[in-house]
Amino acid sequence: MDAQQRWRILRLHVEDDVPLARLARETSVGLRTLERWHARYRADGYAGLERKPRTDAGTHRLSGEVIRVIEGLALTKPRPTIATIHRKVTAICESRGWPVPSYAVVWGIVRTLDPGMVTLALEGATSYRDKHELVLRRQAELPNAMWQSDHTMLDILVVGTDGKPARPWLTTILDDYSRAVCGYTVFLGAPSAMNTALALRQAIWHKTDPAWPMCGLPDVLYVDHGSDFTSDQLAHTAVDLHIRLIHSTVARPQGRGKIERFFGTINTELLATLPGHITEGHPWPTPKLSLAALDSALEAFVATYNDRTHSELGTSPRSAWIADGWLPRMPESLEDLDRLLLTVAKTRVVRRDGIRFQGLRYVSPTLAGYVGRSVVIRYDPRDITEIRVFDHDEFVCKAVNQEHHDEKVSLKEIQAARNARRRALRASINERIATVPTHTAEKLPATREPSPKPALKVYKEDLR
Repeated sequence: MDAQQRWRILRLHVEDDVPLARLARETSVGLRTLERWHARYRADGYAGLERKPRTDAGTHRLSGEVIRVIEGLALTKPRPTIATIHRKVTAICESRGWPVPSYAVVWGIVRTLDPGMVTLALEGATSYRDKHELVLRRQAELPNAMWQSDHTMLDILVVGTDGKPARPWLTTILDDYSRAVCGYTVFLGAPSAMNTALALRQAIWHKTDPAWPMCGLPDVLYVDHGSDFTSDQLAHTAVDLHIRLIHSTVARPQGRGKIERFFGTINTELLATLPGHITEGHPWPTPKLSLAALDSALEAFVATYNDRTHSELGTSPRSAWIADGWLPRMPESLEDLDRLLLTVAKTRVVRRDGIRFQGLRYVSPTLAGYVGRSVVIRYDPRDITEIRVFDHDEFVCKAVNQEHHDEKVSLKEIQAARNARRRALRASINERIATVPTHTAEKLPATREPSPKPALKVYKEDLR
């Protein structure tokens, strides 16, 4: 009987002056019980009618040794049923002359075991960590206080540089505070330090689109333990740019869920609308988009994503990043940033007709004063229509290839075009040689193309 039921009876005496003896006869509640309720009500009010817990609740009359046996059996892997535990405990107690616990007592002891202890004993340390350990989720308090960076393989096929289907990767830089996408790069081949550097370059420097204001140097860059994120190149660049590099604990990616959710949004909202989208359980589609076309679609989606209201923020990532107005920490110049991030550096001699690199010629009026001198050039592998020229670590000028100044040509596209041209020439040679035996008695062997050596001097990342 709970406090409400007790008060319903007792109030007839308290408020209506019905004698307790009469209440005892009419309610079948003992007179001594009614007197005890009345005394508790006068002392503590309504709260005195609440059922008081037993002082021995949670304790057992069993010896500590019997309890430890029951708990030990319950923590044995694989865990036996309560009936099995009771049967085994009964046999042990009878053999040693101990009091035999009932099934209910055994069940009560097993039920009160620490859930964390049960998980650790039966499911292992990994499950215990994921279910019971406290998690410190990193949360930035200001824009650019912390950026996250990660890669994902996209659920789409594009036409590769060799004309074959290829599945691209996406590297993204996300501001932890505002959820704004600060920069990204989409590419073919495995993630590399160069691809990460290119995404950082876009994230840090001013964008040409005024609707994409995110820029500046973050205080912290939060990444995982991928080989590109643990490379000496990124470590040195972080030191030079005064960025604190933090790696998530191995196999514990807590805190990077924000960027993982963005990747999920890309796959479900953008890629599902594009030709070549990969659907689980269906044959792989025929690719139709080029990597450049996918890049354009991603850029448009990022603009939309940054401007729409985020469910957790209540405002758009763009508005959250701008906040009340502030000045981000910036490198002194794009040239300084490139010198740190773009490790693709080559030494070339300035000729009278410009600088020659990868079969292309780059010119700039500024180079007139450097003819005959050796300089260092740096370039973006995604677009080699333009190079940057340095003399003793000082920026000299930008030099452009006039034949492709209005195009965007990547180093891999040039490699693919040259390889295709070489294969076509070799096929023509073999075809012509094959016609010789029909006109002569001598049978000539078809030529075999020697093992190709890299015709282009490229980075080791480009050869992976």
